[in-house]
Amino acid sequence: MEKRKVVIIGSGPAGYTAAIYASRAELSPLLFEGFFSGPAGGQLMTTTEVENFPGFPEGISGPDLMDACKKQALRFGTEILTEDVKEVDLTTRPFLVKGSKTVVQAEALIIATGATAKRLDIPGTGDHEFWQKGVTACAVCDGAMPIFRQKELYVIGGGDTAVEEAIFLTKYGKRVYIVHRRDKLRASKIMAKHALEHPKIEIIWNHVVKKVEGGNVVESVTLQNVNTKEETKREAAGLFFAIGHQPNTTFLKGQLETDSHGYLLVKPSTTLTNVEGVFAAGDVQDKVYRQAISAAGSGCMAALDAERFLVAKGINV
Repeated sequence: MEKRKVVIIGSGPAGYTAAIYASRAELSPLLFEGFFSGPAGGQLMTTTEVENFPGFPEGISGPDLMDACKKQALRFGTEILTEDVKEVDLTTRPFLVKGSKTVVQAEALIIATGATAKRLDIPGTGDHEFWQKGVTACAVCDGAMPIFRQKELYVIGGGDTAVEEAIFLTKYGKRVYIVHRRDKLRASKIMAKHALEHPKIEIIWNHVVKKVEGGNVVESVTLQNVNTKEETKREAAGLFFAIGHQPNTTFLKGQLETDSHGYLLVKPSTTLTNVEGVFAAGDVQDKVYRQAISAAGSGCMAALDAERFLVAKGINV
């Protein structure tokens, strides 16, 4: 069985950046970029325009950005496998990594599998419908796009995330509506107060979104009152899911410590998990920022942490 100094699980900004740094440090990293578990390149592969990643003043498409990162990792010698990791065994050293086709041992392991935005099964919001054509799950990523400016925008959710997204969108939208299926927000009192008092935010209580319609982009949403079942069609340019994310950690089977939401826990200011030699980078350990640039930064940290670990253990690097 092949033994590798560093194995990286997951692609996207965190995984590819970790690979760039690890390969430049001559650690000969092996990266599992995934296949059935999601598009290689992560969530950015479903993002049309990225305008807030440094170095691209005119913006760049998500797929183009990830393709460039992948090519850079390959240039420095990263070996990339387009397959999913089914499971890992962290009780043995070196760690055992079982892919759908490949089984390897790893002296150090970097987890960069990201998190998947939770979405509801609403007609019109699917990947081949209006997803990334007015429907999104990240206001900070997409809110400044021209299609949303001075338009009617809708946010689905009732927690702190929904309120934060709505407040952010008031910078760009004409008016922002929070659609909540209950008659009271789940958000903290201070966040709820901000939403209720904001002049550009209106909360639509006891309603759900039934469908999204439009031409090339979103043009309307249909809302339904959960009590009366009455439906109303309203003009809209954007629909934002703000119901949380699900970290992609199922394959770990509880071998690493997580918080109550399932995000991997790392020691402050590091990427070190509770298992020595295992590092976490990107959205799989970040429920606060969830940006491409912060994910890339933590990917760099993980590679440096892994290199220092290998040196401390006397493993030939």
